[in-house]
Amino acid sequence: MAVVTAPRVAPNEEALAELRALLGDRLSTSGPVREHHGKDESYHPVMPPDAVAFATSTEEVSAIVKVCARHRLPIIPFGTGTSLEGGVAALKGGVTIDVSGMKEILRVSPEDLDVTVQAGVTRKQLNEHLRDTGLFFPIDPGADASLGGMTATRASGTNAVRYGTMRENVLGLTVVLADGRIIRTGGRARKSAAGYDLTRLFVGSEGTLGIITEVTLRLYGIPEAISAAVCPFESVRGAVDTVIATIQSGIPVARVEFLDELQMEAINRYSKFDMAVKPTLFFEFHGTTRGVEEQAEMVGAIAKENGGPDFAWATRPEDRSKLWQARHDAYYAALGLRPGAKGWPTDVCVPISRLADAILETKEDLAASFLVSPVVGHVGDGNFHLVFLVDPDRPEDMAEATRLNDRLVERALRMGGTCTGEHGIGYGKMAFLEQEAGEAYCVMGDVKTALDPLNILNPGKVVRV
Repeated sequence: MAVVTAPRVAPNEEALAELRALLGDRLSTSGPVREHHGKDESYHPVMPPDAVAFATSTEEVSAIVKVCARHRLPIIPFGTGTSLEGGVAALKGGVTIDVSGMKEILRVSPEDLDVTVQAGVTRKQLNEHLRDTGLFFPIDPGADASLGGMTATRASGTNAVRYGTMRENVLGLTVVLADGRIIRTGGRARKSAAGYDLTRLFVGSEGTLGIITEVTLRLYGIPEAISAAVCPFESVRGAVDTVIATIQSGIPVARVEFLDELQMEAINRYSKFDMAVKPTLFFEFHGTTRGVEEQAEMVGAIAKENGGPDFAWATRPEDRSKLWQARHDAYYAALGLRPGAKGWPTDVCVPISRLADAILETKEDLAASFLVSPVVGHVGDGNFHLVFLVDPDRPEDMAEATRLNDRLVERALRMGGTCTGEHGIGYGKMAFLEQEAGEAYCVMGDVKTALDPLNILNPGKVVRV
């Protein structure tokens, strides 16, 4: 899937001098710093910017953007670099604005269940700060990503089945536009009919419409009781049918994760477990003590009907933490299945009624392929992931991964799904977005052109301009 980009636009000496005057030693042109900022966690090659600007405030981001706009320099926002579709690659050179130093928690309102943070605050930092308030922020994509980056990519994760994604949990934003203007969208009121919903426009825009510098988020009370369980199944369909029946029964499960037999083998090796090497579900239940017990009993009965009789409990906090850390380490565990390989992660999302068909057809493709790829998924909302283990220097590996990925996305779209449940578009899935969105893709381009007429904000990502 070729990506056509314009030639790189390197900063001239005048532009660099202006940025150095503004930032001092917080402007870096060193090779290692640039290389670090030119790659995310995906298989995409390193594409470094020409300079990296380390910002500390919204006003400073605005000043940097104004310099870049005057010189028509591409701008790439950077949080922690944990994205998965090449979203931080400097396809056309230019300046990366690193907001990881913007780590201030600006306001916490326990009474209103909301918080405002700078974009560089990470989810773990926020929850550590909230620990004594009895509140927490539930969106958990696995990596300790920045909340600005999570907003820009519309992240979700293991808790999405109960708490939703970033789309549902962002109340308002501070954004720097392509000309350096600072705008504030949304607000702390829980509903509003005031004008266009600009907040949702920027959530998921991947830095192509503006640079997010502050985020106001919903918070939730820490549940009275939390319990987790692991249940192996004889078949993929039995596991997925258990999820479907659980959701359709209205049981408010907090997390339900699917791991196929290959992923379970990888986790056993990497995390030093001794679990059954079968299609497996990880569950977590939140609520009152009695409510959690009732939820677990109902799900256990459903699982038993579908060939999953061995419900193993993890009620101690340290056991739950170990279990979910193993799930979050699934990517690194998968790499151990082919030592020396790189991971090509991808994901799709389908209506939950088609989930079993989608996973089974995908596993048929994988069984017929020479590539190794485990399957995991946030199956409570129809989202599942593959990691193709490839050697990027072997053309046959890359061609096969491309073929399998194309078939995966075509299958998801045919079943009424989407080309990405949570990884985003970056430049890795632009062609799929065009196929999925149809004429709406052109409208996305119109929005991009209206807000960024010079095409300097993360150019070459999401939509072609």
